[in-house]
Amino acid sequence: MKKIFYFIFILLLWLLGSLLFKYDPVYYELLNTPSYIINPTLNSIIWIILYFTITTSIIIVKDKRNIIGNNDYFFILIINYLANMIFPLMFYNLKSPFLGFIMNTIVLISTFYLLLESKKIDKRSFYVLIPYFIYTIYLFIISLSIWIMNF
Repeated sequence: MKKIFYFIFILLLWLLGSLLFKYDPVYYELLNTPSYIINPTLNSIIWIILYFTITTSIIIVKDKRNIIGNNDYFFILIINYLANMIFPLMFYNLKSPFLGFIMNTIVLISTFYLLLESKKIDKRSFYVLIPYFIYTIYLFIISLSIWIMNF
């Protein structure tokens, strides 16, 4: 029962950013976007799946170690989390493709390091994060493209 509570709590924390800062379809339609971009509905579904994988990875690590006591893992996790939460604020609310690109860059770098730290603790946690890392690479490319196309 405790594990289910932790899972739901962590998942809700990850969903918080999308609840606080909404997707702005009017602004998004005004942007020049590359042809290889995924439609917003599919993107939302992918993010929900990724939030489940991220939460699963965190639970695996939590079962092995005290997350807060592991300074490297905890620090990178917090940076990754905050960058994810701040991205919609920067991109949609402040209407800044450049700041969105900066936040995506931070997400990509911190996801890479999160993978490395997770692998040190439990390889299952590492494998669960691989789709997240792949998607952050894709989003980095999209974000860079949007910034360049709207500069």
